[in-house]
Amino acid sequence: MKHYQDTYDRREGDFGHHNDTSRPVVYDDLDPFGHEENHQTDGKLQIKYKTMSWKLVAVLMIAEIVSNGMLSLPSSLAVVGIVPGVILIVFLGIFATYTSWLLVQFKLRHPEVHSMGDAGQILFGRPGRELLAFGTVVFAVFATGGQLLAGQIALATLSDNKLCLMLYTGIFAVPTLLFSFPRTMDQLSWLCIPSVLSILVAGIVGMIGAGVHPAPGRQVAVAVSSDFYTAFIAITNPVFAYAGHFMFFILMSEMRRPQEAMKAAYTLQGFATTFYAVFAVVCYVYLGSEVTSPAFSSLEPKWAKAAYGIAIPNFLLAGSLYAHTAAKLIFVRIFRKSHHLHSHTAVGWGTWAILVVLMNGAAFVLAVGVPIFNYLIGIAASLFAAWYTYGIAGAFWLHDNYRDYDGWRQWARKWFQAMLAVLTFAAGGFICVAGTYVTVKGIVEAYESGAVGEPFSC
Repeated sequence: MKHYQDTYDRREGDFGHHNDTSRPVVYDDLDPFGHEENHQTDGKLQIKYKTMSWKLVAVLMIAEIVSNGMLSLPSSLAVVGIVPGVILIVFLGIFATYTSWLLVQFKLRHPEVHSMGDAGQILFGRPGRELLAFGTVVFAVFATGGQLLAGQIALATLSDNKLCLMLYTGIFAVPTLLFSFPRTMDQLSWLCIPSVLSILVAGIVGMIGAGVHPAPGRQVAVAVSSDFYTAFIAITNPVFAYAGHFMFFILMSEMRRPQEAMKAAYTLQGFATTFYAVFAVVCYVYLGSEVTSPAFSSLEPKWAKAAYGIAIPNFLLAGSLYAHTAAKLIFVRIFRKSHHLHSHTAVGWGTWAILVVLMNGAAFVLAVGVPIFNYLIGIAASLFAAWYTYGIAGAFWLHDNYRDYDGWRQWARKWFQAMLAVLTFAAGGFICVAGTYVTVKGIVEAYESGAVGEPFSC
């Protein structure tokens, strides 16, 4: 990077612009898609990636993050109480906004970063690249499987469980696969507009249903005392409800003006934090301490069907986004700086199709073939999402301020930010270790109680 510093100040994320375009000159020299005007046939660019405005990126972020994860939040309040639960949801929203800012600043300083794997290369060399890239793909595939299970529950509720659950998952997997196929995020972003509307309306319908038919004899507590294991299991729900940062670099790489990425992040976190808190409180107040996860399943049957039915587009598009992300990371790594990236070639499309099918196929097999798949999602979230959403952002700040300035003296000058970065990194480590511990303990207890079913069963 040093030989670019005459024209590109990485420390400030500052760059010049050419002509009337909104893409920076030297930034384009470094970023994964390069100068797209150089990839033209008969004067026309075949596949253009860097097209999204911050508004469309905000829609993508909301569609990806505000999804089935929010349906577990009321049950978290039932475990810890309404006041600690709301404080935790709001705090985590603010924390996720801070780590979003750290990720955006890191990407602007390092245009070559396309994924967490590339960021790992900068921090830890080749081992870091392989580990963080592997974790991104694994978590994205597991998240796709989680959305397939959400779709399974929705379809089963709508049809009164008339079919085998595995069949519902298969039915839902087909459109998820098809919507994963577009090569660019821009094409998916327009599909995500109805996805965002669907989860918003579904949440409102769910809250209305809870208010119209409250649970009889419900109990609502301001605060609840519980042991660490029980409390932390509940806490992991809001922690991972914000777990979408692993996609931020990939999304920024397809923006017209990556400098505006924080506008999208502020929109996402503002919407998510507000909606999460309101939804969790309303459902908990009216459904009480017996509220289940997902919360829609605690509603009166007609309202449950309405809420699940409206939420289906969101579950579908979120799953497609995750599968697309896993495939895109590998695809860009294979064809970076190659004409296959921007051209409609048989090799390019063939590879893309194989990757998309593999990611969706793996998610489907895991969802229906592994009885403890929900627990495995928790482990993947603890091992990877805890770092991507929280911990590693602190390492980004520490790395850049050490390498680009005068080492620990810069940390001393910016001691407060350095302290926040260290605490952020430590928080990621704590969530990783504690989350893995409680999830593994949950698996052991599930096997001991006989709650684990058979693979590929109805």
